[in-house]
Amino acid sequence: MEKGRKKQRRNEEDMKRAGKIATAVLSAAAVIALFFGFQRLVEPKYANGIFEGNFTAEYYEETTEHDVIFVGDCEVYENFDPIYLWNRYGITSYIRGNAQQLAWQSYYILEDTLRREKPKAVVYNVQALTYDEPQREEYNRMALDHMEWSKTKYDAIRASMCDGEKMLDYIFPILRYHKRILELSKEDFTYYLERRHITHNGYYMRVDVLPASQSDVADPTWLLGEETEEEDGTEEEVETDFGGDIDDPWADIEEAEEEAEEDGANVPAPAQSAAGEQFGSLPMSYLDKMRALCEENGIRLILIKAPSLAPQWYESDNEQVAAYAEKYKLPYINFYELLEETGIDFETDTYDGGLHMNLNGADKLSEYLGGVLQGQYGIPDRRNDSALSALYAEKTSFYEDMKKKQQEELRIYGEIRNY
Repeated sequence: MEKGRKKQRRNEEDMKRAGKIATAVLSAAAVIALFFGFQRLVEPKYANGIFEGNFTAEYYEETTEHDVIFVGDCEVYENFDPIYLWNRYGITSYIRGNAQQLAWQSYYILEDTLRREKPKAVVYNVQALTYDEPQREEYNRMALDHMEWSKTKYDAIRASMCDGEKMLDYIFPILRYHKRILELSKEDFTYYLERRHITHNGYYMRVDVLPASQSDVADPTWLLGEETEEEDGTEEEVETDFGGDIDDPWADIEEAEEEAEEDGANVPAPAQSAAGEQFGSLPMSYLDKMRALCEENGIRLILIKAPSLAPQWYESDNEQVAAYAEKYKLPYINFYELLEETGIDFETDTYDGGLHMNLNGADKLSEYLGGVLQGQYGIPDRRNDSALSALYAEKTSFYEDMKKKQQEELRIYGEIRNY
């Protein structure tokens, strides 16, 4: 009898102990959930619910591998169209790009990509070779905040941090953004639970048109060779298609810089190379690392320079890339030299006055590049794969739906408002 009572007491004590442990575990889980929930709430969000770093984050939703991976800055994610490449050539591709994605960031994002898949070709846009030091925290955050955690992400952050930035602020973004609790807007709550999917295999679609001749965001004369003038010989008044002022694509960044300067923060000056200057050793060392990484994995590295009226691509820049490509037997496609062949027209094929292509321009560049990838480098046509065809039918449906919605917004409002 006494043994039975002792056993019962032990069981009760064990149950109490287990209950305390369970309570402690649940309490810790609740605290962790609240911590990360609050962190997610205060993370910055762009207009229309695009989370900072959303382009990076969307890659991890992919369920299949790709034969071609693009890496680079806005000159890839706005100028090339993977859905067109699929429908026209059966090429599976993905763009891993962000605004002003620097050479070292592209290297680490490629390294991150190769942890998940091994493409047949990597297409790298070389514009970022003109920057030889970290630029701005805002751009760092767009590229890096939503990379999956790994040593690769840690190395990417360490290589990218500007003066005054701290690694701990990247590990726990709440340390950087907690003051936003006083600045929360409706969209912070609207897009709290889910990120709005905005790209098409990394491509950012815009169907609107802002001709270079109606914009002052870029100087076309260095490339096109003539001033835009009225018939009387005076310079044309700059207006948008919508009758308003032109949106400066760097306005938000410049405003942040001004605020930082007022607060006494150290804002680095742009370090882009000028005419006749040599690329810095830092970006070139990461191009070397990218080339070596591709060689180790049996991947063909293809260098490209997408066409843009700004920033200016100097002949000295082009010569350096061409010399590097020749030295290491790499393909180099300079689309400035292919304007006539691709049919690019800066009056019809750009949505922001010549900085980036609209859908029409992106498809022209994709038509040319798809032919090269398939005709010269053997990238296969996968459209006979029923599973891939079904998947890309869904992707194409989303793509066509967004195109129609943007066209409808243009019809109703005269501008794109929600994309």
